[in-house]
Amino acid sequence: MIIGTGDIIHIYDKDIERLLVSLDQICQKVDGRQSDVIFLRELLQKHSLQALILVHNSVSTYKGHQILPAVLQSSSLVEEIIAILQNSSKREAKELIALLSKPYLKALFLTHDLVAKKEFDPALPDIIHDADDDEETVKIVQLVKSNEPLGATIKYDDQTGAIVIARVLHGGAADRSGLIHAGDEVHEVNGINIRGKSPHDVVNILQCREGPITFKLVPREECVPSRESRLRVKAHFCYDPTADNLIPCKEAGLPFIKGDVLHIVNQEDLNWWQARKHGEKNSRAGLIPSRQLQERRFAEMRDLSSLLKDEFIAGCKIPVRKDPYRPRKIKKIMYDAAENDDFDREEIATYEEVAKLYPRAGLHRPIILIGPPGVGRNELKRRLIAFDPDHFRQTIPHTSRSRFAWEVDGKEYFFSSRESLQEEIKMGWFVEYGQYKGNLYGTSLETVKSIINAGYVCLMTPHPHALKALRTPEIKPYIIFIKPPPLDILKETRIRSNARSTFDQFCSRGFTDTEFHEIIYAGHKLEFLYGHMFDAVIVNDDLLRAFQDLLHIIKLVETVPQWVPASWVASS
Repeated sequence: MIIGTGDIIHIYDKDIERLLVSLDQICQKVDGRQSDVIFLRELLQKHSLQALILVHNSVSTYKGHQILPAVLQSSSLVEEIIAILQNSSKREAKELIALLSKPYLKALFLTHDLVAKKEFDPALPDIIHDADDDEETVKIVQLVKSNEPLGATIKYDDQTGAIVIARVLHGGAADRSGLIHAGDEVHEVNGINIRGKSPHDVVNILQCREGPITFKLVPREECVPSRESRLRVKAHFCYDPTADNLIPCKEAGLPFIKGDVLHIVNQEDLNWWQARKHGEKNSRAGLIPSRQLQERRFAEMRDLSSLLKDEFIAGCKIPVRKDPYRPRKIKKIMYDAAENDDFDREEIATYEEVAKLYPRAGLHRPIILIGPPGVGRNELKRRLIAFDPDHFRQTIPHTSRSRFAWEVDGKEYFFSSRESLQEEIKMGWFVEYGQYKGNLYGTSLETVKSIINAGYVCLMTPHPHALKALRTPEIKPYIIFIKPPPLDILKETRIRSNARSTFDQFCSRGFTDTEFHEIIYAGHKLEFLYGHMFDAVIVNDDLLRAFQDLLHIIKLVETVPQWVPASWVASS
């Protein structure tokens, strides 16, 4: 049956129908999540899956004669046909020659011949057993060397002087054989006795050998196959194994960049984990530094004082202040004064366990815009609310100051007594708070929850110290870093757009050179201290483009599953 492009296939399988009908009941019995039910229902209803089942059933129930190939040498037959047609001047003959000469058709005929001859596996030579094999338990393992590494590392045992299999990488040739395990002693490689040789000598033997490789191994006494872990982590640093002098084998390392999601398949080694990038199920696992090793490295080389005291960042000299993030005192500062940067700098981010969080109907994740003062995050928030006021809402702060006659409680502010606010702050009800001109101001956790539960997207531009209180399983925010562009572009774009300084609310003026430098410096500092919390980064080198990027990201958050801390999914 040939199906055209616009044809609609209706395939009805009784087993699938029964499974679809009982799907909800099955998931309730096993305590399944609603997102899993939706995924299974959509999968079972796919025409491609149903067509595949139909083909499988037809083939498995076929009761005719065995299907045999018409010829075993179709590729040779094609060459003969081309040779015969070479002398023909007919247009059809030339078209047929051109068609049969296509690389993909040649590959098809060659594949047909291999299948017809059942030449699926490479031929291995017969294994020659030595007379001494019976003296001790040995195993002879043959592997076919290809372009990929064998997927095992070796080491020298100081106590016995033997060459030992240090580790077997998941998914590699050694692992797929199922015959080589960590701890096995290597006695011979291709008949060459390696007793007394170094691991480097063994590697040279393997590299010079083409074709099948034969190992004579003495297995370790106990062999418990390791199970593949299901742990997924998000990397908060970049790693290049070729530049790592500590890695046991640079060729076995797995390079990755900050933000990559890694599937940790083995954690038995305290210093070196085995991992592959998420989605690459059939690839060989590689070595990466363990969390313990990487944290120790970061702790040794992390000298924050040199960064915070260095006056030269991104090619600009700036005056050093105690907190370059903090605006001038005339601006209201919304943060917990008990917090300080020293506390934040204690956190060393390496890997974070993650899981997929699926969009929730009617429950939107809050969007948090983080960035240095003057970078434009408040302007982006204002534009979002103006773009769709029925979808985006911002939090309303609390204050202890007196209400003016024209103000409405719950519109511009929630007005409370100073004593009441102080009590609520002590109880931990506020994600950030501060004092301005003798009055308390703050944002309560309850206002954030009320916006979420009402079905709106909550927009926030908090002080970075508030991220610890907001980045919780209960809130599940999506944090976007609004990053300043390079200094020259920052100055050019702000001057061209006649941007007004946010460092002085009593005087409308442009940014000064010092303020431009402070924006760049504060941006570097924020990214250094809080970068592991950011879900996305937008460089605000053009306000319109940054706004479009922001809309695109929010659309993805609302429609596409996102990687989040694993505890957030467990609590859903």
